[in-house]
Amino acid sequence: MHSQLVVLGGGPGGYAAAFLAADEGMQVTLVEADARLGGTCLLRGCIPSKALLHVARVISEVDELREDWGVTYPAPQIDVDRVRQRKEKVIETLSGGLAQLARRRNVTVVRAKGVFENSTTLRLEGDDPSIPDGGQLTFDHCVLATGSVPAMPPNFDIGSSLVMDSTGALQLERIPETMLVVGGGYIGLEMGTVYANLGTKVTVVELLDGLLMGADRDLVKPLERRLQKLFDGRIFLNTKVGSLAEVDGQVEVTFEGPNKYGHQRFDRVLVSVGRRPVSRGIGLENTRVQIDDRGFAVCDRQQRTADPHIWAIGDVAGEPMLAHKATHQGRLAVEVILGKPVQFDKAAIPAVVFTDPEIAWAGLTEEEAKREGRAIEVAVYPWAASGRAQALGRTEGFTKWLVDPETGRLLGCGMVGPGAGELIAEAVLAIEMRCEAGDVAESIHPHPTLSETLMNAAEVFFGTATEIYKPKRKK
Repeated sequence: MHSQLVVLGGGPGGYAAAFLAADEGMQVTLVEADARLGGTCLLRGCIPSKALLHVARVISEVDELREDWGVTYPAPQIDVDRVRQRKEKVIETLSGGLAQLARRRNVTVVRAKGVFENSTTLRLEGDDPSIPDGGQLTFDHCVLATGSVPAMPPNFDIGSSLVMDSTGALQLERIPETMLVVGGGYIGLEMGTVYANLGTKVTVVELLDGLLMGADRDLVKPLERRLQKLFDGRIFLNTKVGSLAEVDGQVEVTFEGPNKYGHQRFDRVLVSVGRRPVSRGIGLENTRVQIDDRGFAVCDRQQRTADPHIWAIGDVAGEPMLAHKATHQGRLAVEVILGKPVQFDKAAIPAVVFTDPEIAWAGLTEEEAKREGRAIEVAVYPWAASGRAQALGRTEGFTKWLVDPETGRLLGCGMVGPGAGELIAEAVLAIEMRCEAGDVAESIHPHPTLSETLMNAAEVFFGTATEIYKPKRKK
């Protein structure tokens, strides 16, 4: 079996590449080991977690009505089986749609694990009837889109179902009474938020001295205050987990930290200490593809690897490990294969943490500006001055622009608050279009909305924001 283009991996980057190539008239084969298309994002990550976070957010909103507005409801009765079924229905609907799109585009989907025998040949492993006779698939070009998997340190891998990674946590087998989250990154905090709102007593431990260490420290503060309340203060920083052991149907955990030391038992433990790229065990050593010390496939700005037949995209191609980055890179790699003069050169790749409140940022951050010695001016608009935020009872957020002080060009944006993940797209467009603060400040935004805070923060740069008095400092 031969194909003009083989895409190895059926996640957001892989199927985007396959579908665009087919639309452009290429003969395409998509190799995916899972029975369904969608990859980690759809099957075990972004989509199911956001479905559960929706449930958590609605429960939280009811609590806000009770506490702040005097509207009371009985305590929620949670049918965990129906919650799980609804989550699975979302996954099945979307993955089924992808399968239909593949058929309509004449993309050949092979359900198998692909292992490189050389730079132009895959060995297909599995028992699916779609695997060709001889188990070999040759190709002219290959897009490597194998993604990533949750990292599990050996000392935490004790062979117990009570110790979960993010995939296990999303199964939602039951709602435990107590759960420890090891790691204060976005996955741990998102899943901790889900389980806490469903009734679990959640404890979070983080080895470093802050949560979400990759995010702007100012953005994290409002979230940390709210999570401290949600988790009843059970967030412990600078704390190391020494060992795990299953004892009498629970997990006994040892801690070493200034405020958390000794032993404690939990019904479940979620280990969320990062992800690792899937680059081992797929035969890349039989090609010219180079792997760096973190396991990422080395590639240039056109997603080319050192092997002229193989391109790498998404999580396996390096940070940031984000589905939307993978999608863009997948389409770009196909355009390069087709001979178009394009490259991956983005000024803003948005990142969103779907906790409550949400955190979102794009472009340059303050920490990056300090490291690079770049001059910036920071313009911050507090959501306490937003009529919409006041109406929602959610005034803890703010919107921040990073601006070039000489040209007024927008370099970066960060925001924290409900719906920040939806609002950040305007900032991405403004940064990519090389807009200046005046472009956003002079664009009429609908009132009353949270989107106004982007306009208002731009006005802060000029010292002309209507709802707050912050005149521009004279140099």
